[in-house]
Amino acid sequence: MADMLVSLLKIPDDREDVERLRSQGINIRRINNYERSLLRKFILDNFSAAWADEVEAAFSYQPITCFIATYEKRIVGFAAYECTRRNYFGPTGVHPDFRGKGIGKALLLASLRAMLELGYAYAIIGGVGPTEFYSSCAGAILIPDSTPGVYTDMLARE
Repeated sequence: MADMLVSLLKIPDDREDVERLRSQGINIRRINNYERSLLRKFILDNFSAAWADEVEAAFSYQPITCFIATYEKRIVGFAAYECTRRNYFGPTGVHPDFRGKGIGKALLLASLRAMLELGYAYAIIGGVGPTEFYSSCAGAILIPDSTPGVYTDMLARE
């Protein structure tokens, strides 16, 4: 899968979207260190062990480089950055029951703003599946000749 590039200088304002989510009981916030095992379980139950391993790196930074979406005191989505490589966004995922509500976009934009605060002007979204999502939410563009990208060295999982 290809990588995408996004300008952090042009991140759209999503305050109204975040407020709309909040009015529905969905909160977007940075995860706390003491919630690590809850996030790991959420990722293992809904996505993959590789993603759970990758997100562990987010807890090595201060502040933690991961945002979560919560609903009724449980995690329903997450977005991490600076996990696979410096200046990389991902992995990210939203529970299937909560997709289509704008949670993924809110998590993406919160992470991209945090990357801008770190001093980056551009960010890489690695190994992208839904290119249209990243293009429409953040103006990301495909990086030519970026396939297979940084994920080529993955060990076989049994």
